[in-house]
Amino acid sequence: MEYINPIPTQLAKARKKANLSQKDLGILIGLDSSSASSRMNHYEKGRHTPDIKTLKRISLELGVPLNYFFCEDDVTAELVIQIANLNNSEKEELLNQIKEKFNAK
Repeated sequence: MEYINPIPTQLAKARKKANLSQKDLGILIGLDSSSASSRMNHYEKGRHTPDIKTLKRISLELGVPLNYFFCEDDVTAELVIQIANLNNSEKEELLNQIKEKFNAK
């Protein structure tokens, strides 16, 4: 089975949801304005993959957690976003609920 890199798809989805152009996002993360659009386009087309430092800057600008970009389906991506918005005690409670549900089977 061929591996498909989820970063380009997730990046494009998050950028569009934030209502930003490729150039605007590139500038916001510190790319030169003359190359921002083409660099972001290369990332979204999968021709190049941003390094983790760049991906972290992108995640901060788009308001999604870093691991969002590694989600291979929409449901997992949405779960990652929702979980990231929880405080630590809410995360622990959710984890306990999940453990209880799956240990009960």
